[in-house]
Amino acid sequence: MFKPDLTRADVTPEGVWMNRRKLISALGAGSIAGGLGLPALAQDEELTPHTWEQITGYNNFYEFGTGKGDPAENAGAMETQPWSVKVDGLVDNPGDYQLADLIGDIPTEERIYRFRCVEAWSMVIPWNGFELNKLLAKVGVQEGAKYVAFETAVLPDVMPGVNYPILDWPYREGLRLDEAMHPLTIMATGLYDKPIPNQNGAPMRLVVPWKYGFKSIKSIVRISLVEEEPHATWNQSNPREYGFYSNVNPEVDHPRWSQASERVIGSGLFGKRIDTLMFNGYADQVASLYEGMDLRENF
Repeated sequence: MFKPDLTRADVTPEGVWMNRRKLISALGAGSIAGGLGLPALAQDEELTPHTWEQITGYNNFYEFGTGKGDPAENAGAMETQPWSVKVDGLVDNPGDYQLADLIGDIPTEERIYRFRCVEAWSMVIPWNGFELNKLLAKVGVQEGAKYVAFETAVLPDVMPGVNYPILDWPYREGLRLDEAMHPLTIMATGLYDKPIPNQNGAPMRLVVPWKYGFKSIKSIVRISLVEEEPHATWNQSNPREYGFYSNVNPEVDHPRWSQASERVIGSGLFGKRIDTLMFNGYADQVASLYEGMDLRENF
């Protein structure tokens, strides 16, 4: 059963979250390359109010372009209603579903999760969504299924990035079945009590709070139950830096910076660094999933 560790009092203020990338951009890449981590955005009375349209003006969604401003500029052309999701593989009820039909009777709730980036900063985000296990129960998981594979939409007419071999399209991700069935794992459809904007993965994305943010595949159009470990885009593109499991482990450094400490967004420009917690603070709930595994090798 899900036991929330965080409350609304812990949530990163929406204005701070909206403006987080502005400071990171201004600081430049030097702090990252130097392994010093990313200072948090100053939260004070001089913080300029921002509109919802500015909330993701600087982010990663390579299907819309590699420039940090490309997703916000280009993603608006993507139509998310209606939205089709293919469910296949080792399931009892395969098919091409309209998203509204696939999740229509699954109740949503707010989940407040800590979000961890590989560049040594974190924030607390209120997501709206539903447990992935509810969707998997609905389609029926067959014996022999060991993993859940996901794919992002490939829409060349509105996603200029997919016209170039930047990555091996479509963008793909995967979880072990027990990870996918864990009650902390959700399919998010909103955040800050608003629908997820296109550049953030509308209309549905994966959120796994004990893993790094790049594991949260966006704009999902296919869910497959499979027997073998599925392709995961960043793991396949650069396995030295991005392991398949992508669990937050302060004892395993990223090749270009330490993972041992972090700053919380909103703690101030010179906020004290805090120790990174194993499994992003969710060890009590998820450590048993990896009992007996070498977490340095399976990172």
